[in-house]
Amino acid sequence: MKFHREGKLTITLCLLFVVFVNAGMWLINPSMGIANIIALVLTLGLLYIILQFFRNPPRNTVPNTEHIIAPADGKVVVIEEVEEPEYFKGKRIQVSIFMSPFNVHVNRYPIAGTVSYAKYHPGLYLVAWHPKSSTDNERTTTVVKDAQGREVLFRQIAGALAKRIVQYSKVGDTAVQGGEMGFIKFGSRVDVYLPLGTKINVKLEEVVRGGETPIAQFQ
Repeated sequence: MKFHREGKLTITLCLLFVVFVNAGMWLINPSMGIANIIALVLTLGLLYIILQFFRNPPRNTVPNTEHIIAPADGKVVVIEEVEEPEYFKGKRIQVSIFMSPFNVHVNRYPIAGTVSYAKYHPGLYLVAWHPKSSTDNERTTTVVKDAQGREVLFRQIAGALAKRIVQYSKVGDTAVQGGEMGFIKFGSRVDVYLPLGTKINVKLEEVVRGGETPIAQFQ
């Protein structure tokens, strides 16, 4: 299993914690009693969870200029027409994907093109399904313009558990469809804003895979 570079420090610290706790328990009670076994099980369980957070499995993105690919693993929780106030300042179709703590947390470019806008916003840590999380939480906004001049905006949003968002995108960068554009530690959500008239290929509660599932297509 391959692990993401964003987890390097956290995994190392967790490994040291596991070794420290279990070595200490062994020094206190070399007979490997029930307390030692409980400590071993709990610390190894914690390590397993941390490793799950930072796993980075390979994804097979099939490039398609008409498809908008899921930027994250998770479940579709919003499909609606909304007003996008930051960049487009007009109506767009919003598709939101909720990432649980057990999903892969790598975020990927939904289309190929050039990054035309990238901004980080500090903010709150409301639960990801809160109506104001898209505008009040810590978040990033990235816009990619494709060769046909079509723009897609996607927003990484922190939640009550996710306390660190990593945004790799910078204005002028070349975006490769399915390529890594960021990481959200320990879950939350990603909102995608699409032009009106875009055909939506997913339904509410549908589970999608980042870099693989075509959530929509241009018309």
